[in-house]
Amino acid sequence: MGGNTFGKLFRITTWGESHGKAVGVVIDGCPAGLPLSKGDIQQELDRRRPGKSAYTTQRLEEDEVEILSGVLEGITTGTPVSMIIWNKDVDSAPYEQLKHVFRPGHADYTYWKKYGVRDWRGGGRASARETVGRVAGGAVAKKLISTLGVRVIGFVRSLGDIEAEHIPEDPDELFKRTEESPLRCPDPQASKKMESLVMELREEGDSVGGIVEVCAFGVPAGLGEPVFEKLEA
Repeated sequence: MGGNTFGKLFRITTWGESHGKAVGVVIDGCPAGLPLSKGDIQQELDRRRPGKSAYTTQRLEEDEVEILSGVLEGITTGTPVSMIIWNKDVDSAPYEQLKHVFRPGHADYTYWKKYGVRDWRGGGRASARETVGRVAGGAVAKKLISTLGVRVIGFVRSLGDIEAEHIPEDPDELFKRTEESPLRCPDPQASKKMESLVMELREEGDSVGGIVEVCAFGVPAGLGEPVFEKLEA
């Protein structure tokens, strides 16, 4: 299976499965001399950590990161940065009945047709558990671009037919309001409606799509190249 690496100059490769022993990431291309601590990574993993509200998966994971390589005395060395997060709340028993049932929301059938085998334990790498490695890698990327004065903030713009209308333009206020919402929506009124919608659909055994918006503040002019390596591409 290919396609587990993202990036060109700064590359991350995530690894691990939903019910495996651990998940993690290897970063290649992080320059030497960047101050980096476990806390820089942990604060982002804590924001992602499941079981913190009624609107996310109720799987309880500590998601405590261990930095295995690439950092010496709080400074990156320029060698690959490897990080691991152990899976602790793993119970594959409820998935036994799904060994021979394809769940359309987890690409089970596609995996089986392509590889001739699939990981039925929570979806394997098709599980949202895989995003732990992305978040850990992204935490390093955020720390790196912050040295250039760039700040990235993501939030929920819409959920179903409900759309956030009052979105702060100031990045500090935008981040503050986003963090105050259990669904990461910076519009308090829209957030309440979204929360009600999620609970209503959960009772019905249904789901709904939405739009996530990501804003980058302080991006320097001239980033990227004119055609295929521009920001939109």
